[in-house]
Amino acid sequence: VQLQASGGGLVQAGGSLRLSCAASGPTFRNSVVGWFRQAPGKEREFVAYISGQSGSTDYADSVKGRFTISRGNAGNTVYLRMNNLESEDTAVYYCAAGRVLSYSTGRYDSWGQGTLVTVSS
Repeated sequence: VQLQASGGGLVQAGGSLRLSCAASGPTFRNSVVGWFRQAPGKEREFVAYISGQSGSTDYADSVKGRFTISRGNAGNTVYLRMNNLESEDTAVYYCAAGRVLSYSTGRYDSWGQGTLVTVSS
């Protein structure tokens, strides 16, 4: 599976962005897709995931209630809607695909190139 993340940019605190993760490959519809982020000087951290079959989702505590992960109707795109953005959300955001639900980067097999989100206060 090849992934491409897009939609990042510069936004003021309190604003919104929608990130997209577009994929090629027949197995993407059934893959777990996760969003992770990496701020300067920090480790990559889990943000959200969505399962392939049931559409189950989970979120990091820091983004619960503000971010929503979803799949497009065609199944080959996963979105991350980010509302009420905070300066602490500034990071490079990556999407990844895997076979099991996990908060760990090591459980994901394919990664997109990342898209930069900058939130100004």
